[in-house]
Amino acid sequence: MKNRVIFWVGLIPFLFGFAGPSLPISREMPYGPNEVLEYRIHYGFMNAGEARIEVHPKLYLVNNKVCYKATVTGRSTGAFDFALRIRDQWGTYIDTSSKSPQRAFRTIEEGKYRLKEYAYFDYKNNEVNLERETKGNKKETSVYAITNDVQDIISGYYFLRTVDYNALQVNDTLKVNAFFEDKLYDFSVKYLGKGQVKTKFGSISAIKLSPIMPDNDLFKGGSSIRLWLSDDKNKIPVKVEADMFVGAVEIDLKGYEGLKHPICFK
Repeated sequence: MKNRVIFWVGLIPFLFGFAGPSLPISREMPYGPNEVLEYRIHYGFMNAGEARIEVHPKLYLVNNKVCYKATVTGRSTGAFDFALRIRDQWGTYIDTSSKSPQRAFRTIEEGKYRLKEYAYFDYKNNEVNLERETKGNKKETSVYAITNDVQDIISGYYFLRTVDYNALQVNDTLKVNAFFEDKLYDFSVKYLGKGQVKTKFGSISAIKLSPIMPDNDLFKGGSSIRLWLSDDKNKIPVKVEADMFVGAVEIDLKGYEGLKHPICFK
């Protein structure tokens, strides 16, 4: 179980990077079709997994809204893959205008566990219709109340990239309502300023953020996760660190393509 925790804790900043719609928004759209980002997840000196975050090439019509399709795909590697094979994917359809999610899905394969989940957002009635299919084709449907400004776990990450951080002060907190699994959460992310970050491609000026975590048995304090976004028009994640009671997890950018704007490493 520990390797499962380590692997997915590494992806928390991507899956829970939210920002509320009242925040200042950049004039330049930071992403677009064909963007692909690839990451390597480390636990100490060991490679624990890989993740791929992408905006698909074509646009989709969902709820009569023109949408981007974005997915996060993760897999365990090496000894972690031998102990517990993980092949998971999360996806969302984001309204190109409002940046709100119109539909979301998860396909989970972790050891023998299987789950398929589809979320259909209905903003007219402020609810989300959830369909789940577990191993054995057992199906469940549920309806949950949401707010008009809700984000899902993937759309929230993309919305985080649209914030104009030049308009914020150090230690300002970004907040949002976020729907995940079967609950509406109130998440917060603290802006910690800017600085240089080293990557395999060279150093780059980056925006430092820290998701505020509630008291739990996994992390060492409320600011135990740090996320760095490139301080440019792309605002892609370039590095993540997480301090856990079982050790340190680190995520590094290992590849990118299809960026909407030029990126400059030194």
